[in-house]
Amino acid sequence: MVSSCSQKQPIDSQKTENEGSGIYRYYCGEKDGFKIWIVDGPLVRRKIFDEFLYGGNPERYTFVPEGEIWIDNSISAEEYEPTLAHELNERNLMARLRMTYFDAHDSSLQLELKMRKDYFSKCSAHERELNPVSPVDFDSTQEIAALPEKIKLKNIYRVPYGERDGTKIWIVDGFEVRRDIYPDFGLSGNDKAYHFIPVNEIWIDGDISCEETEYSIAAELKERDLMIKGYLYDDAYTEAVKISDKMRNDQLNLCSSHSPIKVANPLYRDTGTGKEITK
Repeated sequence: MVSSCSQKQPIDSQKTENEGSGIYRYYCGEKDGFKIWIVDGPLVRRKIFDEFLYGGNPERYTFVPEGEIWIDNSISAEEYEPTLAHELNERNLMARLRMTYFDAHDSSLQLELKMRKDYFSKCSAHERELNPVSPVDFDSTQEIAALPEKIKLKNIYRVPYGERDGTKIWIVDGFEVRRDIYPDFGLSGNDKAYHFIPVNEIWIDGDISCEETEYSIAAELKERDLMIKGYLYDDAYTEAVKISDKMRNDQLNLCSSHSPIKVANPLYRDTGTGKEITK
């Protein structure tokens, strides 16, 4: 996303042609007609362009294939949605208005700012509406003895991530959860495993890599469903892990089948192509 790219040359221009194997990590589906891929950011920086940060689109970076948007797997789950919106907006401004990268980038930062403020408003409103919750897990274990029987959630929610199978997904501040509610909160959780998670919610730790988000959501949905059906937590957890394991193998096969990208100079554009300007 942010890159000065002051006429910088490739890391090694003799080695960039036909690079790209091993770049792809997770296919997120399509949005606005673009295939969204989470890619190995450190690998891109090492093999192709050392100023690649947060994400990229084909109007800015010539090594990103047409019709794709890249998201750096180094960013957190909390940063995924603003980054995706940024790259789509930046790409469209450069392609449709022949805008310079710097102007398109600034416009996209303003879009991000609006989204972040909107998230804050929605999360604050959600916390105000919630009833106090019990700081215990499925077997009534309370890991912070000093807490009362009921607590009010505050400054926990970060991003409303949508809804899956009728269950609301929220990105939360995992650090605060571990510090103030339950030290053993891991990458994610659901309302059946943790009683401090409100009814019909799944929480995803905002600090995890964006690459892990969908695996965590799938596992939590499965675990939650099985516990509703009467499974013990340990058995539900074991079955849920199998779901994420299968997803990882499927993604590995899908990413491995992607054609290697071709990289050649120039690596980036300072002005959009304007190829979608209508006359």
